[in-house]
Amino acid sequence: MDRGILAAIRLLPNHKKSIQELILRNGDFRTLCTDLVEAEAALERWENSKSPNKEAHCAEYRLIIIGLEAEIRQTFHDK
Repeated sequence: MDRGILAAIRLLPNHKKSIQELILRNGDFRTLCTDLVEAEAALERWENSKSPNKEAHCAEYRLIIIGLEAEIRQTFHDK
């Protein structure tokens, strides 16, 4: 299964079937899910980094993830 779908299902497990259907027909939603996966991966890389800027980058990606998760939740709240 696509990692974007899995991320959305992990976030909203009660909407699994709707997520699977929506991701097939809505490019914007698919992009949102892909962006979430990419942001989560970037956060993980920064968390494992030895860079002196590690904390700033981690904070930035945490905020991005919060925003993306909110947009995904809103998609199903509006229905």
